[in-house]
Amino acid sequence: MNDAQVMNLGQLLTQTARLFPELPGVIQGDRQWTWREIDARVDAMVVALHGLGVRSGDKILVQSRNNLQLFESCWVAFRLGCVWVPTNFRLTPPEVAYLGASSHAGVMIYESVFVDHVDAVKAASDTLELVIAIGAARPGEHDYEALIEQHEGHSIEAATVGYEDPLWFFYTSGTTGKPKAGVLTHGQMAFVVTNHLADLIPATTELDRSIAVAPLSHGAGIHALLNVARGAATVLLPSERLDPAAFWQLVEQHRVSNLFTVPTIVKILVEDLSVDRFDHSSLRYVIYAGAPMYRADQKLALQKLGKVLVQYFGLGEVTGNITVLPPAMHSADDDDPEANVGSCGRPRLGMEIAILDAQLQRVAIGEVGEICCRGPAVFAGYYDNPDATAKALKGGWFHTGDLGRLDARGLLYITGRESDMYISGGSNVYPREVEEVLLTHPAIAEVAVLGVPDAKWGEIGIAVIVCRAGAAGLDEADVLAHLEGRCAKYRWPRQVFFWDALPKSGYGKITKNEVRRLLAERGELSAMS
Repeated sequence: MNDAQVMNLGQLLTQTARLFPELPGVIQGDRQWTWREIDARVDAMVVALHGLGVRSGDKILVQSRNNLQLFESCWVAFRLGCVWVPTNFRLTPPEVAYLGASSHAGVMIYESVFVDHVDAVKAASDTLELVIAIGAARPGEHDYEALIEQHEGHSIEAATVGYEDPLWFFYTSGTTGKPKAGVLTHGQMAFVVTNHLADLIPATTELDRSIAVAPLSHGAGIHALLNVARGAATVLLPSERLDPAAFWQLVEQHRVSNLFTVPTIVKILVEDLSVDRFDHSSLRYVIYAGAPMYRADQKLALQKLGKVLVQYFGLGEVTGNITVLPPAMHSADDDDPEANVGSCGRPRLGMEIAILDAQLQRVAIGEVGEICCRGPAVFAGYYDNPDATAKALKGGWFHTGDLGRLDARGLLYITGRESDMYISGGSNVYPREVEEVLLTHPAIAEVAVLGVPDAKWGEIGIAVIVCRAGAAGLDEADVLAHLEGRCAKYRWPRQVFFWDALPKSGYGKITKNEVRRLLAERGELSAMS
């Protein structure tokens, strides 16, 4: 363990507020808040929570759509020495209940439209003691804005932290079912912010603007840290619904220079006719991650936006910090040697990549093996899950579970996945999680969920179901109705097939490769394209 003290990451906001107090930090609709105002609000909430007994090491669960309070909540947690535990607001109450219970959260901050999520966490957790509402507070709860008002003008010193002190539980699902909390630390994240600024949005200053098109709970939240560090304001969309015309209007209005998103969203934005109606010449870095981008989509984006695309590859456990393909390594011309078609880029600064075989030995250049990496961006492990941590960090490398190869220049190409996880619209979907929910339906005996290629979403899920004997009449609508409220919609299969039996291995395990082969043989995959 490294016990050396490091900068509390919350100092990034403190430093920026001192340098640029009157410049905007967050913009949403016709409202904007300066760095001084945001810093003062965070200070007030830190004092309020400290007065309510919150201490270093406590976990703060946050369930909210993108808004000022969600943006502030991470800085509140960091300064207190607490752990920020943000959720994807689209998750169902049972899914959030698991996050609250497994993280041992003692505090929950929630947007008041999510009362069912709070009740679910209360029912599942024996550690939740303090609930704070963004909006109307219920009896026994505290009002977020009232707490700030009551403690306005007060501050306390940020908690002293060590390199390995956790600041963020970054929940990432696993192939074995339940999500795991990747522990991000103050020391690790100081490196990540520095690295992202160098590799993704170099030369960013307080004159730049960023726009958030994804929930700040995950990758977009990591990206927001970089902009805070440099004093660049973050523009929030007026609602959680993506309206391409409204997006491009905001880019023009605020002279937006960078954004983080996924290939699916880039595709939607550049295919919309509104892309040609607004001035987006201010854009310098359009960062896409989370999934490969189809070459046709990449070409169109380059034609519409110019050489501004930045691709990176990574996982929550290393906060995207494995490879980068910067603007100069993109080209719409297939014959251009700098097109690097199919590559996800070079190793990130300070990170090492190895392609390893089953014996943890490096394979030859061009050969396929598991993509592994090491360096200061690698997480501290999974919270309360030593077995998963040992597996992920076996042999001194972080194991991604993805298969790939390196070329002679050190560029990485992803060829597949060890797990059957698939990526739909930039979101990881782990079939077992969906299968477990489907198998609670009394009429379903067996199910196989797998991802298949899709031109719009990258991949979509399909479910092949075997019904129980005597359970006639089950249809796709029934299956989807069963998922309602039990499973986030981005995880839902887009098509359902009913078979008499599923192929099995000699050990009785459903063989998904055989399921995939049979789908193709029956023409059911081609029928979907």
